[in-house]
Amino acid sequence: MITVFGSINLDLVVSVPRLPKAGETVSGPDHQSFAGGKGANQALAAGRAGAEVKMVGAVGRDAFAVPALANLREAGIDLSDVRELDGATGLALIGIDPSGENQIIVASGTNARVRADWLEDSLTDAHVLILQGESPYEETIRAMGLARGAGASVFWNPAPVPAGDPGAGLEAVNTLVVNESEAALLAGSLGIADGVDTFLDNVVRPGRAVVVTLGSEGVAAAKGDDRFRFASPSVDAVDTTGAGDAFCGALAAALDHDLPFGRALREGVAAGALACTVTGAQSSAPMKADIVRLADQIV
Repeated sequence: MITVFGSINLDLVVSVPRLPKAGETVSGPDHQSFAGGKGANQALAAGRAGAEVKMVGAVGRDAFAVPALANLREAGIDLSDVRELDGATGLALIGIDPSGENQIIVASGTNARVRADWLEDSLTDAHVLILQGESPYEETIRAMGLARGAGASVFWNPAPVPAGDPGAGLEAVNTLVVNESEAALLAGSLGIADGVDTFLDNVVRPGRAVVVTLGSEGVAAAKGDDRFRFASPSVDAVDTTGAGDAFCGALAAALDHDLPFGRALREGVAAGALACTVTGAQSSAPMKADIVRLADQIV
């Protein structure tokens, strides 16, 4: 069973001929709206990857709340611990260029007021708790403490990397997932020299696996004394938004099903690659059968 404590947004997406520089306006022909937020994205991705999932978070009392939750509700994600608060639902403004690269601005809204104590009746030693970086860091740390007290496994994707001491979070983590830029930021905070392999060697611990996603290059990871590196399969990328969340959701689902770590990584890589072939952070999250089919081809 997976419980996700994190953000719920509505994404407004504009396709542009190129991403703007600072102070520049770039026009696109139209816009689309998609349900999003890293917490909700990962909850949906884990559900589509075959896990039983509960979402814990908040939306506002506004017109964005219903579409922000629509995909989760349709997918059968447990929303009983999603609170409706006064204020605005989180909103993300996303520009996407023809290569699929993006720029994102997020208005936190009610995501800034989520509380870790909403988890108190939701965790057992059979749970994996997934957390990201879009919720207040102090509440994320409290959530980790509640998970460890309940015997649950803690899966942390600190995206974006919080401004506080990352060591406070790392102490409670069983699975850490970051991309290369997030790894570099954490390395700087922890006094670790540059380099993915150096980061893995210095952050892995007994009981803590570390994963660095490498975009189109795949993934590098460490668990105990074992090291893993898998290339990403070639796909026709149209939008990289949500690829990291698809990776996290599929990886967590595979770990929740007790798959070997190497196989779990392959399923994460497959999900991330497939997500790049469809526009939108949640609409791109692939289904279990497609993930398995592509993961079987990754060596």
